[in-house]
Amino acid sequence: MRRPFYLFSDGQIARKDNTVAFETDDGKRFLPIEQISDLHVFGEVNTNKRFLELVSRNGILLHFYNYHGYYVGTYYPREHLNSGYMVLQQAAAYLDEARRTDLASRFVRGSIKNMIRVLSYYSRRCIDVGAQLEVCNNSLEQLESQDSVAKLLALEGNTREAYYQAFDKILSNPEFSFEKRSRRPPRNRLNTLISFGNSFLYTAVLSELYRTRLDPRIGYLHATNFRRFSLNLDVAEVFKPIIVDRAIFDLVSHRVIGPSSFDQDTEGIMLNEGGRKSFIAELDKRMGTVIQVRSLGRSVSYRRLTRLELYKIEKHLMDEKEYEPFVARW
Repeated sequence: MRRPFYLFSDGQIARKDNTVAFETDDGKRFLPIEQISDLHVFGEVNTNKRFLELVSRNGILLHFYNYHGYYVGTYYPREHLNSGYMVLQQAAAYLDEARRTDLASRFVRGSIKNMIRVLSYYSRRCIDVGAQLEVCNNSLEQLESQDSVAKLLALEGNTREAYYQAFDKILSNPEFSFEKRSRRPPRNRLNTLISFGNSFLYTAVLSELYRTRLDPRIGYLHATNFRRFSLNLDVAEVFKPIIVDRAIFDLVSHRVIGPSSFDQDTEGIMLNEGGRKSFIAELDKRMGTVIQVRSLGRSVSYRRLTRLELYKIEKHLMDEKEYEPFVARW
C-alpha cells in the first residue's frame, strides 16, 4: 500500500532506475516508487528533470514547505483522471448561487457537527465546555437561514472562534494558552500548532483529490479565484476538529510537544525540526487510524475517509446522491 513520505533533511533527491534515492550527509536512502503516494519536502533539496518524470509517471505529488515548515506549494503532475464532464458539473454548481450556497452549507454543517463531537467528548470527561457547546448548537440551528456564502463563512468563523475558547479548558496548560486566533505569523504556541496542523490537512486532502475526477481549483465555501486550489480547503473544514485538534490535545496533554518544541524569531513562534517531526508523526498516524463506519459497514482509515468524502461530492454534483458530510460517532 502506498503512503506519504516526509523528508526533513537537506540533500539530493534523484531517480535511481525506478527507485527514489535521497542522499544526505548521513548517507543514501532508497524509497521504492510503488510505496510512495506523495512526498512532503521540508529540507533544502536539489533534484532534476529525470526525477520529476519518474514521479509524474507514477502520479506522485511533491509538497514543499518553507524554512518554518509552512506549506508553499505543490508539484502537481499532469492529471491522469481528467474528466471534462466533471469540470463542467463543478463549474455549473459554482456559478449557480443557490447550488453553491447549498453545498457550502453542507461543509459548514459537517465542520460544526464535528466541533460538537469533540466538545461533547471532553464534556463527558467533566471538562466545562458547556458555553462553547451552546454556541455550536445555536450555530447549527441558524445554518438553514444563511442565504449566501458570505453569511456562511461569517457563521462558521464565529462558531470556530467560540470553539477555540474551549481549548484552554481542555488543555489546562498555561504554556499553551489560546488567547485569540493569530496567523501569518502565529503569536503563541497553540496558534502555531493549529496553523501547522491545518496546513498538513490541506495537503493531505489535495493528495486525495488528485486521485479523483474532481478539479481542486473549484471550491464552494472557499471562493474559486486566483488561489491555486480551494476544494481541498472546503473538505478539510469537515475533518479539522477530529484530526488536527484531537492530535493537538493528545500531543500537549502527553507532553510529546512542549515549549522546547518551538523557536521564536521576528516572524513569530514556529515549530522547530523536532516539534515538526513529532507533530507530523502523530498526524500521519491519525490519518492511518482505522475506524468502523456504520454507513459503509466496514472499517476504513481517516485517509481513505477523505477520499470517500470526495467521491460523495462527485455523486452530489452528478445528482446521483445528496452529499452528507462525515460526522464522527465517538
